[in-house]
Amino acid sequence: MLNLRQIQDQGLQDLAPEDVLALAQQMLPHIQQQEREIKLKDVKIEKITFELARLKAWKFGAKTEAMSAEQRRLFEENVAEDEASLQAQLQQAKGELSVEDNTKSKRKPRRQPLPAHLRRVEHHHESEDTHCPTPGCGRTMVRVGEDVSEKLDIMPAEFFVHRHIYGKWACRCCQRLVQEPVEPQIIDGGLPAAGLVAHTLISRFVDHLPYYRQETINARSGVRTPRSTLAAWSGRAGAALEPLYEAHKRFILAARVLHADETPVAMLDPGAGKTKRAYVWAYSRGMFDPQRGVIYDFCIGRGAQYPIAFLGGTSEDGNERCWQGTLVRDEYAAYDSVLQAHPGRIAAGCLAHARRRYDELLRNQGSSTVTPEAMRRIAQIYRLERELATMSSEQRLA
Repeated sequence: MLNLRQIQDQGLQDLAPEDVLALAQQMLPHIQQQEREIKLKDVKIEKITFELARLKAWKFGAKTEAMSAEQRRLFEENVAEDEASLQAQLQQAKGELSVEDNTKSKRKPRRQPLPAHLRRVEHHHESEDTHCPTPGCGRTMVRVGEDVSEKLDIMPAEFFVHRHIYGKWACRCCQRLVQEPVEPQIIDGGLPAAGLVAHTLISRFVDHLPYYRQETINARSGVRTPRSTLAAWSGRAGAALEPLYEAHKRFILAARVLHADETPVAMLDPGAGKTKRAYVWAYSRGMFDPQRGVIYDFCIGRGAQYPIAFLGGTSEDGNERCWQGTLVRDEYAAYDSVLQAHPGRIAAGCLAHARRRYDELLRNQGSSTVTPEAMRRIAQIYRLERELATMSSEQRLA
C-alpha cells in the first residue's frame, strides 16, 4: 500500500498507472468519509441556526404577549441561557471563529473591570527555557513585559468553628478563682455566631431563600440546621436588632424634610388559607440631605392612623414627641390627617407626580398653551437641581 504522506506533489507524475489507480482507490474511502462529515456538519449548523432564529423570534415577540413582570423575567432568563448555549454550539460546529476574529469584532461589548476590593490570587506562567529557540542562536532572552488576564472565581460558603478557650486562674492562698467573662453573643448560650445569624437573615429576607432550602444547603456541608432552628435564630436576631431600629428611626425623624410613601405587599393569612393585602410605609430623608437614609414600617392597613402613630409616638420619659417639618407626599387623602395631627407640619407636593399629569395631557391631547410650558419649566428645575446638588437648601432656593 502506498504511503500518502511520502508522496510529494512532483512525484505524482512518476507513478505508474496501476499505482495511480491504487492511490485513487486508497483515497476514495477518506473522501467519502469527509463528504459524510461535511454533510452532517452542514445539517447540524442548519439546525442550530434555525433554533437560534426561532429563539430570537420568541425573545422579541414575548414583549407583545400578555405576561406578568415575573413571568417575563423568568422567560428572558431562560432565553438568555438557551441563546448562549446555541451560540456556543454554532461556533463549535463552524469551527471558524478564531481568537483573532473575535478581537476584530466591530461591536464587541466592553467588559466592566472586576472590583478592586476582591482578593487576587496570582498564577505566574513563565517559560521553563529562557534561551532563544532560533537555530544557531541559543542566547538568554530578556523579559520585556507581561500580559495579565483576570478570571472571576468563587469559593462556596465554608462553615468553621470558633473555639473560645477561657483560662482559669486560681489563688491557692485565697482560694479564689479568676476567669474572663463570656463574650456577649446575639443568642446567649446558643450554637450560632453572629456571622451565621447574619447570613441566615440575609438569605431569608434579602435573597428570599425559605428556611427549608437553607436547611438543604447547609446539609451539603454536613451541618444540620432544622428549619425550626433557623426560624428561632431569626426571631432572636430580630429582637436583638430592635435597639438599632429605634436609633435609626430617631435619625430619620431628625430631618426637617421627610418623604413618605406606601406600597402594598401580600401577607400570608394562615386562618383563611390565602394572602391579604398589607402595606409597607417608607420614610426617607431628602436627596440633598448630607446624610441620607430611609426606614420602613410594616402595617396591616393603609389608614392615616399608621403614619400618625409612626411620626408621633411617646418617648420613654412620657413626654409626647412628634415629628415636625416639611412632609413631601402624593395626594393620597390620608396624608391630610397626618399633617393636621401636628401644627408644625407643612405639606409639600411631589414634582414627579405633577409632571406625570402634564405628560399624560401632552400624550393624549397633544400640545396646548400650558402643557409644553409646564414641562419646560419642570425640566429647568430638574436641570438646576442637578447643577446645584452640592449647595444647601437655602442656596438652591435663592
